[in-house]
Amino acid sequence: MKILNRYLNLELAIPIFWVMIGIIGILSFFDFIQEINDLGKGTYNMFTIFSYVALSIPGHVYEIVPIAVLIGSMYTMGQLSENSELTVIRSSGFSIKRIAYTLSLTGLFFTLFTFAVGDLITPITEKKAQQIKITAKDAIVTQEFKSGLWIKDNNSFINIEHVLPDSSLSEIHIYEFDKTFRLRTITNAKKGSFINSEWKLDDINQTIFDKDKVSTNSLKSAIWKSLIKPEMMNVLLVSPEKMSSISLINFIRYLKNNKQKITKYEVALWGKLIYPLASIVMVLFAIPFGFFQERSGGKNFKIFLGILIGIFYQIMNSSFRYIGLLNDWQPLTCALMPTLIFFLVGMVLIYKIEHQ
Repeated sequence: MKILNRYLNLELAIPIFWVMIGIIGILSFFDFIQEINDLGKGTYNMFTIFSYVALSIPGHVYEIVPIAVLIGSMYTMGQLSENSELTVIRSSGFSIKRIAYTLSLTGLFFTLFTFAVGDLITPITEKKAQQIKITAKDAIVTQEFKSGLWIKDNNSFINIEHVLPDSSLSEIHIYEFDKTFRLRTITNAKKGSFINSEWKLDDINQTIFDKDKVSTNSLKSAIWKSLIKPEMMNVLLVSPEKMSSISLINFIRYLKNNKQKITKYEVALWGKLIYPLASIVMVLFAIPFGFFQERSGGKNFKIFLGILIGIFYQIMNSSFRYIGLLNDWQPLTCALMPTLIFFLVGMVLIYKIEHQ
């Protein structure tokens, strides 16, 4: 039985890896074609483009693993069915449930693999890729408004005109209010750097409002105590879906403390926890297709079907996320529903085939 378990899991894992490599190659090629249009802007040369494309690969791996698992599983089940191996395996005493349990070990491996890549590797490589690209093109991080980035920090509102790739800041404007929301001070600084766990501001001009008196003050540099951390600037470089779970939790806590909307980031956090489970679900979903009898097509038809279903799953995942944000659904519901639907369909199909 151990030999059969090893054989089944190996037959499943190898096609999944080949499918994954193929999809990553296609996506990396498209990335290269897109980036080649910016060749020559600043110091954006071929080496920089290749570096950017290479650093983007972990992000693609995280996104496509469940699809690769589905296509690879459909191929494997088609291959086993075409060679009558499934019939022999069932005749030896293996039920479909036992086959599903055995192959789910491969799904578990890819679940852990997806989580590790998405939570430990992608946040680092994605940020580095964006830093390399922005620095080479002599650009700045994308701003939310024409006036720059606006952040609430307790009783202060901060306007940052430019966030640089190294998370340092330029042209900072801090508007501090008292508890009755009367303006107390306006602080303007040319530059801000995070050094030794605190912000250091340079070239500071400060306007102080004290009852009926207004005074000004200039400083070469000063320490700025704030809850804002450079990691929070990652949201400008890296989409929430590609941030680490810890970064998302810290950012959600910061937004909660400042009474700001957190739904988008809660959906991303739940997605980080649930999306890797799709690998196990896709294995279970594909198993029944090995027992369906087609008049033609065989494994090639199953590969084509796997591609279509994989695309549908991704569309469904994105749709639930965006519709949920628009309608203010529970974040857990938005992240869980697509994977849960596929799991239930797979379980129903396995049950029906088992009891035919």
